[in-house]
Amino acid sequence: MKTWLIPAVLAVAGAAHGAQSCDDLRTQIESKIAAAGVARFTVSVVDANAPASGQVVGSCELGSKKVVYEKGVGEPRPDAGGAPAPSREPMLTECKDGTVSVGGDCRKPQ
Repeated sequence: MKTWLIPAVLAVAGAAHGAQSCDDLRTQIESKIAAAGVARFTVSVVDANAPASGQVVGSCELGSKKVVYEKGVGEPRPDAGGAPAPSREPMLTECKDGTVSVGGDCRKPQ
């Protein structure tokens, strides 16, 4: 996970304290985490006194509820990160003349 994600989420949660409903805050935090490329996570709203197995990333309803983030649980989200990162391995290509090229270039050297 990106190291700047949690402080960014905490800043959003702190700025939104009391200004939004818990569901709005949860949705906003989920979208920021998904935009950072995290595919499997949950964000839930629980009572402030309830034990939390994840990281507390915000509070709502005047501090009576807390927003908890857990990475690596839940269903993969289709909106997380878009396309996978390109591979850095050389590409193996079969050329029209039957030869094989490593690196994807079938042009003959001049």
